[in-house]
Amino acid sequence: MVYHGRFVWYELMTTDMAAAKAFYASVVGWDAQDASLPDYAYALFTAASAPLGGLMELPQDARKMGATPRWMGYVGVDDVDTATGRIGRLGGTVYVPPTNSNVGRIAVVADPQMATLALVKGLKHGDRQPADLSRLGRVGWHELFATDWQKVFAFYGEIFGWRKADAEIGSSEIYQLFSAGGRTIGGMFSKRATEPVAFWLYYFNVDDIDAAMDRVKLAGGGILEGPLELPQGIWILRCTDPQGAAFALQGKRSRDGVGVGWSSEWSGISSRGRLVTRPRG
Repeated sequence: MVYHGRFVWYELMTTDMAAAKAFYASVVGWDAQDASLPDYAYALFTAASAPLGGLMELPQDARKMGATPRWMGYVGVDDVDTATGRIGRLGGTVYVPPTNSNVGRIAVVADPQMATLALVKGLKHGDRQPADLSRLGRVGWHELFATDWQKVFAFYGEIFGWRKADAEIGSSEIYQLFSAGGRTIGGMFSKRATEPVAFWLYYFNVDDIDAAMDRVKLAGGGILEGPLELPQGIWILRCTDPQGAAFALQGKRSRDGVGVGWSSEWSGISSRGRLVTRPRG
């Protein structure tokens, strides 16, 4: 059963499907299964044989308009058509109206601050997704870099029924956790005004953050920030794949005494309810 308001599917739109398959197989351990249609190339990323996401070419029309490789999350809803109508009335944008697809009945939308995500009902591939978000290879966290999280939170509450969970308050920022169906599944905060547009970032679970960092580098990816330490001994790493799509990793750490890395492109705010000091200079 797909719970209304919970992320249930993830899709990578890229400029090189073969390279993306090899990269995520090396870094996260995913397999890829062909699920193409006669006129549409598509693959399924799987973890322990369970489908968790899709892989497709970034459409040429989108490239001409300046779109770049990216991950997009799908949120399960009870009724795609009703939810899409409410999004429009609440100030969001509808990029792809409700339509039947190889994933299910979907719509591609953006919140009022232009962070993109998708809606789905009747998910065709991901219904074996385990309830335990901490399993290796799964997507364990969802993070919104908002223009103003306090303004946009009401929007997500209206559309998906999300509720505020714990929050961490720093000197000037708040990292607000949110829950769906009583389970905390992500966090959001207000990014710096000088940073890129609002967007969602997805965290993939790995067994060892340092070994995973080595794999990212060896496979041609980039490190944007980290490793950063969180409570309960969890570490995170924000990265890009070789085609430029942003993603993040989270896991335990085996090495001691390794310094924290930073990039000026990011806010200096970690995940899962903990703020960290921004770099000076």
